[in-house]
Amino acid sequence: MTQSLVLASNNAGKLAEFAQLLAPLGFAIKSQRELDIPEAEEPFGTFVENALAKARHASQLSGLPALADDSGICVPALGGAPGVQSARYAGEPRSDAANNAKLVSDIAAHADKSAYYYCVLVMVRHADDPQPIIADGVWHGQLIEQPRGQGGFGYDPYFFLPSLGKTAAELSSEEKNNLSHRGQALRALINKLS
Repeated sequence: MTQSLVLASNNAGKLAEFAQLLAPLGFAIKSQRELDIPEAEEPFGTFVENALAKARHASQLSGLPALADDSGICVPALGGAPGVQSARYAGEPRSDAANNAKLVSDIAAHADKSAYYYCVLVMVRHADDPQPIIADGVWHGQLIEQPRGQGGFGYDPYFFLPSLGKTAAELSSEEKNNLSHRGQALRALINKLS
């Protein structure tokens, strides 16, 4: 039996990725856009609180179980910034180019160029679910000054993986899904659901 699940995101890439990985567990993924659900506010200072707010919002407006993620890049030399503000690091309107320019500028004076992507996934069975299912993943790398690669999105062209000698933007989508913070979190969630 198939169970409908609303993804609290308008990102087509995430929708396709989640749909493919959750289908074997009997979930049919619908995007919140498909159901005319507006984006939720993300007022919190932590990834998990924002993901939970988005999942509850989508579940309440759809009457379906919901899955939400919140993710971003964290730079220890910058006290964890951009963190939850990753999508809006350079302000509004959201711009990958502006965010990357600001990050490269902010990290330039620091010797420590380490960074990591973090993702938390939250699934609620209903809007008031007292036991949301939570899974997360972390992907470590380093920031570089010059972008490399055409794939991925966001900070990927500047996120260098020393063990591979490539940036996240130089990986195939299959390689990225196997290694990334989102891929790790989704596999952890699938293990919990199984």
